[in-house]
This record gives sequence, C-alpha cells and structure tokens, in this order.
Amino acid sequence: MILLIKKIFASFLLPPGCLILLLFGCALVHIRRRAIGTAWWFLLPALLLWILSTTYVSTALHASLERGFGIPAHPSGDVIVLLGGGVYDRVADLSGSGAPTEHMLARLVTAVRLQRRLGLPVLISGGAVFAGRTAEAPVARRFMIDMGVPPDRILIEDKSRDTIENALFSKKVLAREGLKKPILVTSAFHMRRSVEAFRRAGLEVTAVPSSLRTAPDRAMVWADWLPDSSNLEATSAALREYLGLIYYRLAGKRAA
Repeated sequence: MILLIKKIFASFLLPPGCLILLLFGCALVHIRRRAIGTAWWFLLPALLLWILSTTYVSTALHASLERGFGIPAHPSGDVIVLLGGGVYDRVADLSGSGAPTEHMLARLVTAVRLQRRLGLPVLISGGAVFAGRTAEAPVARRFMIDMGVPPDRILIEDKSRDTIENALFSKKVLAREGLKKPILVTSAFHMRRSVEAFRRAGLEVTAVPSSLRTAPDRAMVWADWLPDSSNLEATSAALREYLGLIYYRLAGKRAA
C-alpha cells in the first residue's frame, strides 16, 4: 500500500501529472458553475495528456515501429553504419567537449559491442542539424575510441542533417571505401524509417536495432497507466516516426 501511494503521489506531483491535475481542477470548477461546455475544454486536454503519457500507450506505439526488427542471431556484413541520435553540444566530458544524448549513447554502445564481436569498420553518420552546433559524428567517434575501438577502424560522415541525408551521404563514403554490405545500427523506433531511407538510396542493410522497448511476453501492471514524462517523450518520438513514414510515402507517390 505504501508503494502504491508513493507511485501515485510522485506521478501527479511532477509534470505531466501536475498539469493533468490542474486541468482536471479547472474542469471541475466549471462543472460546478454548470459551464459544461467550457469544462470540456479542460477535460479533453487532461485526458489526452494522461493517455499519451502512459506506458501502455507509448509501448503500443513503439510496438508497431519495432515489429519485424528483432536482433539477428548472426548479423553479417562488411561495415557497421551508426546513425547519429543527437549530442549535448559543448558540455564537459572526460576526454573532450560534447557528449551523446541518451538515444545516441544506446546506439553507440550497440555499435561498439557489434564491432568488438565482428571486427568490422564503423561508419558514423551524423552532422550538425543547425548552424553553429557541433557535428554528431566526431563526438561519437571520440566516445567510440574511449571504449576501445581502434581509430583506424572508424569512418565518419559529418554532413548529414536528417535520416535521408544519412543514407545518401553514407552511400558515398561506402562507395569510396568499397564497402557494400552495411549493418545498420539505430534506435529500434527509428529503424523502420532508416531502412526505408537506405533502400531509397539504393542500399540494402542488415538491421541491428538498439533500445528495444517492447516484448511480446511483457506483462502490463497498474503502474503502466500512471502519467510519466519519459513515456510522453517516448510517445512523441514514436509519433514523429509515424509522421516521417507518412512523408516518405507521400514523397514516393509524388515521385512516381
């Protein structure tokens, strides 16, 4: 019982839970004033925010994106292509300036583990999305070297700003190096769109996802219905991928 109270209290003390309570409170005030129409303007956003910030919904959205992209038992290829996932620009670090975001760090660790297992070269693809920011690839390269990957086994592509450019610019580097069978490493929720981008660039890849969030035998518990900011972030990431896939489909139809 104490654990139950602690979990519920923490969920509604911090965002987005406190915002949900505030919206519900405003709705209740208007209901008491018999302003039912106005109350719905507060009630509906509260319900939507609650739903989108639950583990149940964020997991369901990720499950569709991850479907078909399990971990291959024996991945084969001649190069590992690691896609950038963001950096914290110019922050202090043990070996330099800048550090990978949590998404990027998970991808990086997966790529390093794969490189140590297979001994393949790694191409890190990731530039600076906005002018004045640091490119992702050199930061990831520094971390990769710190984790034991030989510097001469690391290639970088530091011009790309999105997934489409990841694929197009990586293709040029791979062609220059005579590499033809890439193993693609990126977040599981990002893999479907990434594979499609590389396919459109003329490259067939072996997918090795990182940061899988879903499992068919995972049991749901009552806490999965509590609002949580990490779930809201995961939901946002999944919805961004769905929008990207819709864009790819529409762009493909226009090209046809």
